[in-house]
Amino acid sequence: MATSLDLDQLRTFVAIAETGSFTKAADAVFKTQSAVSMQMRRLEERIGKPVFVRQGRASRLTDDGERLLGYARRIIRLSDETIAAFDETELSGSVRLGTPDDYAERFLPEVLARFSRSNPKVEVSVVCEQSLDLIRLTQGGDLDLAIVTNCGEGAVEVVRREPLLWVSSNHHAPEDEEVLPLALFKPPCLWRAAAMDSLTESGRKFRVLYQSSNSTAVGAAVSAGLAVTALAESALRPGMRVLGEADGMPALPMCEIGLIRSWNRPSSAIIDALADHVVSSLDNISLPAAAA
Repeated sequence: MATSLDLDQLRTFVAIAETGSFTKAADAVFKTQSAVSMQMRRLEERIGKPVFVRQGRASRLTDDGERLLGYARRIIRLSDETIAAFDETELSGSVRLGTPDDYAERFLPEVLARFSRSNPKVEVSVVCEQSLDLIRLTQGGDLDLAIVTNCGEGAVEVVRREPLLWVSSNHHAPEDEEVLPLALFKPPCLWRAAAMDSLTESGRKFRVLYQSSNSTAVGAAVSAGLAVTALAESALRPGMRVLGEADGMPALPMCEIGLIRSWNRPSSAIIDALADHVVSSLDNISLPAAAA
């Protein structure tokens, strides 16, 4: 490649990938749509491959575009980090972070502790909702960042993959009941849908005995031995027991956990700094030990 990549073009490219639209990306990067289109033509000329395929009014990444997206995010992040390293001004301001309450319990203590030590003057507002609601809030500009389960909606940057597990109480066996009692999150919930679909496909009878949008309430029903639930591996708590095929439970899919950013608010040093802490914490957090 004879010429280097243009950082401004890469920022526009990432904005299109995250919004799924040249028009929305133009608003996000404060350019005209024609300027955005010109930038993408020049970017494709530089790498020698198309990066987007038009689908009506939307734009989808090609395979080469997917490859470029990871590099582009890293290049932009490194550029911003380099500038910040020579900026002696301490960050101050506010940032709005969303997360489901079960992720808040598991991931937020480390994320917030590390971020606060590095940026003591930044105020972090946390909103706890289910992933689909958080994605919509972020897309609407009501949140700057959100930690979510990848539901196939929005431009989620997947950071962590874990198995989704059937979980029961260590001291009870509700899985032995002829009609399996379940404690699940209220819809819409990807884990709920995966659990019910897998049981239906395997022919296992079940009933939703308890449901809540609160992870503590779901966990309480499981710990009391009243029901079985489906949880990501990092959400396991003391006193919980993982169930498998030997217990008559069907396989569950993997769970993808990631970060989604608002394209309605221009990227800032505060948002980027918090995103880096989230990515680092999710990538390195240790898993709890399941009860035998």
